[in-house]
Amino acid sequence: MDEYSCFVDWDKMDVTVQSQDAKDLTCTEFQELKQLARQGYWAKNHSLRAKVYHKLISNIPCRTVTPDANVYRDIVVKIVGKRNSNSLPLPEFVDDSLVPTYCLNAEGIGAVRKIILCIANQFPDISFCPALPSVIALLLHYSKDEAECFEQVCRILACNDPSKRLIDQTFLAFESSCMTFGDLVNKYCQAAHKLMVAVSEDVLEVYSDWQRWLFGELPMAYIARVFDVFLVEGYKVLYRVALAILKFFHKVRAGQPMESDSIQQDIRAFVRDIAKSVSPERLLEKAFAIRLFSRKEIQLLQMANEKALQQKGITVKQKSVASPKRQNVHLAVHAENFKSEIVSVKEMRDIWSWIPERFALCQPLLLFTTLEHGCSLSRFYSHSEGHEPTLLLIKTTAKEVCGAYLSTDWSERRRGGNKLSFFGTGECFVFRLQPEVERYEWVIIKHPELATSGSEPENHVSPASSTLSSRSLPSDPSDRLSPFLSARHFNLPSKTASMFMAGSSECIIIGGGDGQALYLDADLNHGRTSHCNTFNNQPLCSESFQISVLEVWGFRDTMNG
Repeated sequence: MDEYSCFVDWDKMDVTVQSQDAKDLTCTEFQELKQLARQGYWAKNHSLRAKVYHKLISNIPCRTVTPDANVYRDIVVKIVGKRNSNSLPLPEFVDDSLVPTYCLNAEGIGAVRKIILCIANQFPDISFCPALPSVIALLLHYSKDEAECFEQVCRILACNDPSKRLIDQTFLAFESSCMTFGDLVNKYCQAAHKLMVAVSEDVLEVYSDWQRWLFGELPMAYIARVFDVFLVEGYKVLYRVALAILKFFHKVRAGQPMESDSIQQDIRAFVRDIAKSVSPERLLEKAFAIRLFSRKEIQLLQMANEKALQQKGITVKQKSVASPKRQNVHLAVHAENFKSEIVSVKEMRDIWSWIPERFALCQPLLLFTTLEHGCSLSRFYSHSEGHEPTLLLIKTTAKEVCGAYLSTDWSERRRGGNKLSFFGTGECFVFRLQPEVERYEWVIIKHPELATSGSEPENHVSPASSTLSSRSLPSDPSDRLSPFLSARHFNLPSKTASMFMAGSSECIIIGGGDGQALYLDADLNHGRTSHCNTFNNQPLCSESFQISVLEVWGFRDTMNG
C-alpha cells in the first residue's frame, strides 16, 4: 500500500477506513496539533500517520547519546544471530505473555521481539516496562524498517524533559502510576470504584491493569487513536482514556452478573471487545469530557505516591512474593483489632475504600475519643497533632453518624498564632454514614476572613459565601498548587496552598463538599453544618446537633511497625 507497509498484514486490517486522499500536515503550534490529534486528522491515512509520528517523535528532547537506526543495524546480528526470532526469550521487564500482534505479519511479529532485545541491550536501567511490546508493535506499522522503529522507540524511552513523562520504565514508576490511577478513579469514577470494592478482593490489583487495558487489550484501531493524542499531549491522556474505559464498563455492565469469577478478567474481556459497545471517537470524546486535574497536579500526586512506596521499601517487583499493594478492603481493617463506639468494622472498611492509595496499607489507630479523653478541644489537638492524615468520626445524640478525612496535621493551625488558621489539601472530604452513606467532594473555604469563631450560628458565614464547589473550579489551573498536596511537601510558597481545614482555641471548621461545611465548638459537645441549597444532595447531618461521641483515628504503618 505504501512504503510503511512491510510489517502489516493488510488482510487483517480494515482498509475501508483508510483514505488515500493526499494530505499534509504543516502546522507546528501545539494547540492546533492537539485539536487535529483529537479529531483524528491523520487517523485515516496510513502514510500521513507514519510521517506525523516520525515528526512528533523526532521533536522529543532526548539524552545526548540516544541509540539510533545505525546502532540497531550494528547490534541486531550479534544479539539475535540466526535464531528464530519468534522463539527468542524476552527480558524480565516485559510480560512475555502479553505481546500484541496488532495485525502485523509474521515478519512484524518477529521484529517486535528482536527490537525488545536490542532495547534491553542499550537501556540496562530499564527494570519494568510492560507497555514496551505494544508501543513497538504499533510503531512497526508506521516504520520503513526495524531500525527506524528501534530509533523511534529509543527516542521515547530516552526523553529527558522532566515535564514530559512518556513510558514507565521502573517498577516504582509503574506501581505509583497504578496508585495514582486508583486515586483518580476514587474521585472521578465513584460508582465504578464502589463496584470494584464490592466485588474484588484487591482493588489496586484491578487498577494495576490500567496500562494493560491500553497497551495490550485495546484493539489496534483504538490504541492508535490514543497514541495519536499521547504523542502530542503526553501521559495524562492515558489516565483519561483508562478512566473513560472504566466508566463505559460500569455503564454497560451495571446490574448484570459477572461473566467470570474475576472482575479483572471481565474488564479485560470488555476492553478486547470494546468495539461492540463504544467507537474510538466516542471513547476519546468521553475521555476528554472528564475535567481532570492539571498535568502539574497529577505529577505532584505521582511524586507523593512514589515517595510513599519508597518509604515502605517497595521499589522493585518481587519474583517470588507478591508485591504489597492496596490490601483487600476486607483485610485492611482487621476486625479483631478494631473497636469503635461510632462505626462498625464494615462501615470503617467503607471509609477505607475512599482514602488515597498511599495510605491504604495502614491500619486505623485510635488517637482520641471523648469517652476516654473528655470533651476538650485542647486535648483533641494534643492527641491529634503529629499525625497525618487523620479521620474524624462523630455520632450525634440523634444517632446520625458523619465524619471527615483530614489530610493535614492539626499542628499546621499554629501558623496563624491565636487567629483562626486555615490549611489543608483537596484530599480532605466529609461523609455521612447514618442515616445513609454519602461521600461529599471537597471544596475550598473561599473567604476565610469572613468566618468567625463565635458560638452562635449567625456569627458564621453563610454556606453560599464560605464554600466553593469543586465543580466551579477552573479545569486546568496553572497558578495554584495541587489540591491533593500540602505546599510544605514540595518547598513551595505556603500562600499557594488551598484551604480546607481551620482550627483555633475556640472552634474547628472543615470545608466539606458540594456545599457542605462542618463547625465544632470548643467544648466538643455541640456542632453545626452548613449546606448549600444550590446542590441537590442531602445535608451532612442536622443543621445544629449535639455530639454523643467523637473519635479521631490515625493511620498506623503496618510495613514499618
